[in-house]
Amino acid sequence: MSVVLDLKNVSVKLDDKVIVENSSFTVRKGECLGILGESGSGKSMTVKAVLGLLDKNFETSGVAIFNGENLLNKSKESLRNIRGKDITMVLQNPMTCFDPLYRIGNQMAETFKTHTNWSNEEIYKNSLDILNRMKIRDGEEVLKKYPHQISGGMLQRIMIGIAMAMKPKLLIADEPTTAIDAITQYEIMQEFQKIKEEHETAMIFITHDLGAVSLIADDIVVMNNGKIVERGDFNHIIHNSKDSYTRLLVEKRISVMKKYREVVYREEV
Repeated sequence: MSVVLDLKNVSVKLDDKVIVENSSFTVRKGECLGILGESGSGKSMTVKAVLGLLDKNFETSGVAIFNGENLLNKSKESLRNIRGKDITMVLQNPMTCFDPLYRIGNQMAETFKTHTNWSNEEIYKNSLDILNRMKIRDGEEVLKKYPHQISGGMLQRIMIGIAMAMKPKLLIADEPTTAIDAITQYEIMQEFQKIKEEHETAMIFITHDLGAVSLIADDIVVMNNGKIVERGDFNHIIHNSKDSYTRLLVEKRISVMKKYREVVYREEV
């Protein structure tokens, strides 16, 4: 598969404090890279640096090649043109991504008018289709509502649906299922898998949840204290990781699953 994004020694500093140190990884067409780590590990910071989402107080260095060009050398305006079409991002907190003064339907329509050549009729039809795919009922009523009238989980699903609809070359998902219940979480992970396979979309899936990343990632990098400390496929991370922090994450996950099975078994008995 061809390389879509190639990071080499990307570092981020703030007031001489190193937040991300020499991150290097490759994302290929039709494949998903999982970035695994706890809060503060540097996983989201790495991606935000590449997309130009950090303010001027941060110092970024290294190389991030996308479409043959180094994103770290591009202007803010150039990056804005790339974001939303060629690269889309689903953020952890959906409340920050919607304007409270405009209805959901208007905001979806504005996005599609900017990045597609769809007619008004096509925009409306596709908006309803997105809501349906994201397991949101009463789509026509939802389009008329303002963000504060909708739950955080529903807003998250709408945001995921919009990102997927753009059919980007690279889709970045930053803790996309945090605010969603377990059943809907699994259904949406299936949607991520479908778009990866059907459209050969390259993906970066950022999470602290080893279970979630196991459903979508072809390869995984584990970050701790701003550094990549382990890399490999899911089988390697589970059974052959050398890093002590990674082994701790695995042990925590196994412990949680064991406890869950014990509780379920007791209830069934």
